[in-house]
Formats: sequence, structure tokens, C-alpha cells
Amino acid sequence: MTTGTLYGHIALVTGGSRGIGAAIVRSLAEAGAAIAVNYRERASEANTLVKTIGDAGGHAIAVAADVSQSDAVARMIQRVKSDLGPIDILINNAGIAITRGIEDLSETDFDQTIAVNLKSVFLCTQAVLPMMRSKGWGRIVNISSGAARGAGSIGPHYNASKAGIEGLTRGYAARLVKEGITVNAVAPSLIETDMMKGQHNLLSRIPLGRFGKADEVAQAVMMLLDNSYMTGQTVAMSGGMAFN
Repeated sequence: MTTGTLYGHIALVTGGSRGIGAAIVRSLAEAGAAIAVNYRERASEANTLVKTIGDAGGHAIAVAADVSQSDAVARMIQRVKSDLGPIDILINNAGIAITRGIEDLSETDFDQTIAVNLKSVFLCTQAVLPMMRSKGWGRIVNISSGAARGAGSIGPHYNASKAGIEGLTRGYAARLVKEGITVNAVAPSLIETDMMKGQHNLLSRIPLGRFGKADEVAQAVMMLLDNSYMTGQTVAMSGGMAFN
């Protein structure tokens, strides 16, 4: 997506303070969107990112919210709407990865993973849809994972949460297709973020021979925002793992 093509658009990126989320925020800023950078705990990282965007002539705010809680989501949406305007781009990126073996996986681990990774997508989508519908235009991109369709290394609770994201993506896409709102997903595998630190043993699984980069995931997200004909799809990014 070229510079300036998103001027006048308001984007919300959940889990936007670091990693893939921050890369998406930077790409949106370069394209001219005003962005709400959601975070739960990393205030300093979110505020630093917002300042960087502001110093470069962009417009962003940092908004704290636990997006697995409906009341927190409602307050966040109200704040973004009053500070920036009606949201018409939503990037559901917030997520947690609690690595567990089957024997160690607890009900709490399962519930927390589903709440943060999957329920948040539902809550945020429901909250922004009235604004998108009133405008007759909207873009929703959900960050899934190769674990939605593969074994993954985190655990079955994580697989389930990410597979659920792809189900939500298709379900919303089918019902919103006539209203100018597209809903797609990006499913990265083994991206070079904090989550992958010390995991170089996994490189042997990637035919391309390296981890993906957060900026490469952001490029896929921007492509989906720019394409009004593509909806209900999941773009897999795996360095060749998906077909090896």
C-alpha cells in the first residue's frame, strides 16, 4: 500500500505496542491512517511508538485495555471514537502464548487463551461494526497462526484459539460482504518476535531457513486493507512450511 492511501481512516490495532502489532501500526502510519495503539501492560512501549509516529508527522494515541473484557473494550472504543473518530479499520492482533504440554495444560490456561486470543476478536469486531456499517466501508484483519491448521509448538489450547479466529473470520466475512466490509486473516508461523527468543532450534523446520519478520506480516495486512474484492480468506506465511 502506497504512502498516504489511508488518510482519513481511523485504525485500531489491539496488542499494538510491540512485535507484529507495532510493525502493523508503523505501516498504517506510513499510509496516513490515524491509529489507536491498544496495549494491556506495556505502556512505555506503546507511548514510545505513539511519540515516534507523532514526531514523523503522523497521528496516534495509546489506549490501555484488556480486550478480553467487554466493559474494557467498550471504554476503549468510546475513547478512540472521541479522540480520533469512528473506527473503520480493525486489526485484531492481541494474543498470548502459554506453552504447555497436554499433561500440564490446565482449565485456567485454556480459558485465558480462548479469552485473550479468540473472545477479544469477537468483542472488538462487534464493537466497531456499527461505525463501519454507518460508513458503508470497513476492513477487519485478524492475526491467526500456522497453529490454526498445523501442530504448532505451544499447545492444543493455542491451536483451538487460532482455529476459532479463522472460523470467526469466515463467519463475519460471509455476513458483511454486501456492506462494504471485508474480513480476512493473516496466519504467520515462526516470526522473529520476543516469543521466538531462544527458539533457534525451530529454524530447521523452515524451508526458507530463517524466521519471518514482523514487517513481512505487516505487508500482508496492508495488502488485505487495499483489496476490496478479497474477503473471508486466510493468508498463510510460513517460509515454505505449509507445503513442505
